[in-house]
Amino acid sequence: MKVPLTVRDFLDRGETVYPDRVAVVDEPDQPAPSLGELTYRDLAARARAQAAGLDRLGIGAGERVAIVSQNAARLLAGFWGVSGWGRVYVPVNFRLSRDEIAYIVEHCGASALLFDPELADVVGSVDCGTKVELGAGDDELLAWDAEPEPWSPDEDATAVINYTSGTTARPKGVQQTHRSLWLNATVFGWQAGICDRDVYLHTLPMFHCNGWGMPFATAGMGVTQVVQRKVDGAEILRRVDRHGVTVMCGAPAVVNAILDAAAELDEVPGAGRTRIVVAGAPPPTRTIERVETDLGWELIQIYGLTETAPLLTMNRTRAEWDDLDPADRAARLVRQGAPALGVHMGVTDTGELTTRTNHVMDGYWEQPDATAEAIVDGWFHTGDGGAIDDDGYVVISDRKKDVIISGGENVSSIEVEDALFSHPAVAEVAVIGVPDERWGELVLGLVVLAEGAEATEDELREHCRGKVAGYKVPKRIELRTELDRTATGKLQKFKLRAPYWEGRDRQVN
Repeated sequence: MKVPLTVRDFLDRGETVYPDRVAVVDEPDQPAPSLGELTYRDLAARARAQAAGLDRLGIGAGERVAIVSQNAARLLAGFWGVSGWGRVYVPVNFRLSRDEIAYIVEHCGASALLFDPELADVVGSVDCGTKVELGAGDDELLAWDAEPEPWSPDEDATAVINYTSGTTARPKGVQQTHRSLWLNATVFGWQAGICDRDVYLHTLPMFHCNGWGMPFATAGMGVTQVVQRKVDGAEILRRVDRHGVTVMCGAPAVVNAILDAAAELDEVPGAGRTRIVVAGAPPPTRTIERVETDLGWELIQIYGLTETAPLLTMNRTRAEWDDLDPADRAARLVRQGAPALGVHMGVTDTGELTTRTNHVMDGYWEQPDATAEAIVDGWFHTGDGGAIDDDGYVVISDRKKDVIISGGENVSSIEVEDALFSHPAVAEVAVIGVPDERWGELVLGLVVLAEGAEATEDELREHCRGKVAGYKVPKRIELRTELDRTATGKLQKFKLRAPYWEGRDRQVN
């Protein structure tokens, strides 16, 4: 017997086994009316009402429904209300500019665009057949008095499209099937020890690779999910204390915010109870050590990409390391981890990490050439340089893709270069990532001005703000007289990066 795997399985189990348990504690501080506390029965009913509402709007299976929102219960419910009945959910980074959002909506061919009221000024002018402001448009979106039209489950159908920055200025749409999401969530949840006694805090943006699959893994185990709209270290600690949070996910920048806030407290909530899963950029060894010594929390490091749903490797403290002191333990945890169950890792002759796993995407939406370039002979090429050590653990040494990861966000250097170069005073430009304790990597613009032209760092940064999302704007800009190039005119970024990374073993932070 073969029963199709679909994302609805997770909510179905949550409703069946834990119907009266609180499934979601919505963010109280938001422009749209908070949904407060929803039980698993409530959450499942809301998903069905959304699916029926999309039926009423004439949006059928296979059509795309985009959403632009900060973390919210309405965004969470859509993982089932949209994908659970055969449509394709497209969670969009709410930090993007209007033009960037418009490109994604047009590229995926979205039939509907849902958006948070706080983003109305950004999203309001984006063209789409059906647009719904969350909260105000609930009556239009939700059909409480109808059952959704049946969908014949297909585990190979696309469930979500996640847009990711790459080596070009335009993002690519990563197609993940119900099967890949199901297996990622199940393996991730198992290896991270998710159980029905956990309380999960959504510090990680849900648009980020579908919250790394945690919405599914936690729903399947009846875990209460606490929604946090914006990252704030002190507020994270307050919610850990108030709700008894035991697990969360985030980039190293989130960890740093928590450590800074904890330094002001006499007693840190969650000590001996809470674990934090970290990815997006490799955290420094000292940060890993401080999570144990300053917070009393467990740090779990994972490595993966949007294209891999994301889990590839996990590094979690093992019984063999119990007798080590925190510094020695951190030295082992700084590696990106051993392959997760069902994941096979390899390294090419050029030092690029590759993988073969059920978590790999079905392909890039309407970009077959890019798909063929990324998946070769059944192996996905990550674009990251690294090695597999004698313990079988993956260690990243350099990033081959031209992407900067700042605060857990992917920044295409080419996209930022294009924004800077559009300033009339700029003759040459290179954008690189340089180490930064807070952000992991900081976006640095190296600029050569045109002969006789003048422009200040602040002027160039302000020019970028009108072209790209705020987090992509260079934190620093340095004016140069020339940039290192090859004989054919190609920028030699490894030479430009070298002085900033001198003395470091890894060329990522």
